[in-house]
Amino acid sequence: MNIYTNKINAQQNDKVKEFFEEKKAEFSELQYAKWKATGKDYIASLYNSGKFLLQGKDVYNLAKEFEQFMGISTIAEQLELLRSMNIENTENIYAEYIGTDESGKGDFFGPLVIAGVYVDDELTKKFKEIGIKDSKKMGDRTIIKLSAEIRNSAPYSVVTIMPKKYNELYNSFKNLNKLLAWGHARAIENVLNKQACKFVISDKFGEESLIEKALMEKGRKIKLEQKTQGESYIAVAAASVIARAEFVKRCRELNEKYEIEFPKGASDKVIIKAREFINIYGKDELKGVAKMHFKTVNQI
Repeated sequence: MNIYTNKINAQQNDKVKEFFEEKKAEFSELQYAKWKATGKDYIASLYNSGKFLLQGKDVYNLAKEFEQFMGISTIAEQLELLRSMNIENTENIYAEYIGTDESGKGDFFGPLVIAGVYVDDELTKKFKEIGIKDSKKMGDRTIIKLSAEIRNSAPYSVVTIMPKKYNELYNSFKNLNKLLAWGHARAIENVLNKQACKFVISDKFGEESLIEKALMEKGRKIKLEQKTQGESYIAVAAASVIARAEFVKRCRELNEKYEIEFPKGASDKVIIKAREFINIYGKDELKGVAKMHFKTVNQI
């Protein structure tokens, strides 16, 4: 399914409806929208916010005709370019969606954090202006500052799985990708409880079916796509920022509690610090600060 969007002002509302009346579309009610118009191979929706959404198998010709009728900027040309490149879905087409990403997956010490962030056209523009990008390309201080901006601007969710709970869940799932899918699904559901949305993009870590199976009632109605280098999508990048900020915060809390500076990753420094920790607090306590399925445990 392809998607076309545009912004409609109040003076254009009647003309938009007139276009679809001439197409003999069937009008019906839709939550948060003025109306929904259904045609033979498309669905058009005009939301109360002024956002216009057109969905269908191939909406290019209809979108171009719509723009000519309305006398508005030709965003349809973007669809023609994308179609010529055999690209069906990019951020240029998504009007509003939820992005999810995680932090701490490769860190022996500390939690696993999964975040979800909703964006629309205005939030996408704002996040790009303030410099939101993949958290791996920024330092902790910048990440924490930008995380606060995201939290104050957009519907979001943060699912934090501290080491003790992480180890319990891993023993239950017996598979890291299933555990990740469970966390991503929870983040998606939490955002959907705050903001209705039809599309989700997550950074790719496994089969999409894993997340889909973990979703509950609301989540099963969305269209999910996993993308390699998903952080190129602004919502996924925003999710990576608040996930990393939460990871950094929780690690600092563990540092203060045990008066030990836990290193990131799973390097030789981690092994040395883990042995130091065991000498002070004992082997059983390690389950409260580390992910015990890592091969690092055997080396320790």
